[in-house]
Amino acid sequence: MGSTVTLALLLAVLQGVSAEVQLVQSGAEVKRPGESLRISCKTSGYSFTSYWISWVRQMPGRELEWMGSIHPGTSDTRYNPSFQGQVTISADSSTSTVYLQWSSLKASDSAMYYCARGTI
Repeated sequence: MGSTVTLALLLAVLQGVSAEVQLVQSGAEVKRPGESLRISCKTSGYSFTSYWISWVRQMPGRELEWMGSIHPGTSDTRYNPSFQGQVTISADSSTSTVYLQWSSLKASDSAMYYCARGTI
């Protein structure tokens, strides 16, 4: 059946002081190497443009790796040099959603991916 890339995404829920802060990720994906993919992290319960959002990766049996972050208020984007040019992080303020995109997946991209909101 050919090689596939499996990306598993989990729901991340953070409890706020006066409101419920939620980060809801898109579902699991199975793709073939060479295909493109965009996964999402829809946020609610706080001012979307005020906080950094990061993407992290965890490969089986490995530690979490920070991939990059975006500040939706300024569109300032920072990447781990290991992922620079491999992925694109973007934000849509109209839907309070952050995206992680690949133009050409590799088998080595199979991992768990998480979005996380900064505290400042």
